[in-house]
Amino acid sequence: MTPERSRTRAAGVAYAAAAYLTWGVFPLYFRALRGVPAPEVLAHRITWSAAFLLVVVTALRRWGAVIRLLSAPRTLAALGASATFISVNWLVYIWAVNAGHVLEASLGYFVNPIVTVLLGVVFLREPLGRRQRTAVALAAAGVLVMVVRAGRVPWIALALALTFGLYGLVRKRVRADAVDGLLVEVGLLAPLALAFQAVLAARGASHFGASARFTALLAASGVVTAMPLIWFANAVSRLRLSTVGILQYLNPTAQLAIAVFVFGEPFTATHAVAFGLIWSALALYTQAVLRPSVAA
Repeated sequence: MTPERSRTRAAGVAYAAAAYLTWGVFPLYFRALRGVPAPEVLAHRITWSAAFLLVVVTALRRWGAVIRLLSAPRTLAALGASATFISVNWLVYIWAVNAGHVLEASLGYFVNPIVTVLLGVVFLREPLGRRQRTAVALAAAGVLVMVVRAGRVPWIALALALTFGLYGLVRKRVRADAVDGLLVEVGLLAPLALAFQAVLAARGASHFGASARFTALLAASGVVTAMPLIWFANAVSRLRLSTVGILQYLNPTAQLAIAVFVFGEPFTATHAVAFGLIWSALALYTQAVLRPSVAA
C-alpha cells in the first residue's frame, strides 16, 4: 500500500469511526431532551438540519447540484419517499430513547444489515449465498426468541431496521451526494415541521425558549444530525464498503453499552439468547462480505 493510499484509508477509518460513534452516543443527547415530546424534537431536528445544510451547501457552492435534484421529478419523488422513511426512523428512535427502550433500539441497528440484505433480494434481485441465507435465518431466530420469551413483537427494533433499510434502498437508487440529497429531504419536510412548531407556539406548548437547556439542545440538533452524515459520506468515498460495513457495528454496540451500563436497562437471559443469535448472524454476514470467493 502506498503512503498516499495509507493516509486516505486512515482518514476514511477516522471519518467512519467519528460518524458511527456519534450515532452510538445519540441516546445521551436525546435523553437530555426528555420531557420534550418526540414529534416536537423531530420538527426541530428537521428545521435546524435544513438551516445548517443551507449554510454548508452555500459554503461548498453546491447549489447547482441541488437545483438539478429539484428539477428532476422522478428524483424529487424518490427523495420524498426517502425523507418519509428517515423521518419515521428518527421519530421512532427519539421516542424509544425517552421511553427507556434504548436496548431494543440497538437491536434494530444490529438487525439492519440483515434487513438490508433481504431488501436487496426482494427489490434488486441480488443473489443470496448459503452463508447469507444462514445469517438471515439466525437473525430471524433471534427476533423469534424475543417474540416468544418476551411475549411481544420487538416493534421498535423492527421499525428502525425496516425504515432505515428502506431509506438506504431508495438512496442507493438516487444519484445524489449525501449533503445535497439530505438538504432536499429535510427541505421537503421543513414546511410541515415549521407549521407544527407554529401551532405549538400559538398554544403555548412549545419547549423552544422554555429553558436554556432545551433551547440549546434543540437548536444544536441540525449540526448533530448533519455532521455524522457528512463524515459518513467522506468515509464511503475513501474505504471499501466491506470496511464501512464492519465499522457500522460501533453504533449499536455503543447504544447497547449505554442502555445497560448508563441507563440501567435490564439485559435478561432472553436478550442474551436473542443478541447471541443476531451477533452470530452478523459474524457470518461479515465473513461473507470479506471473503466472497469462499463457497457460498
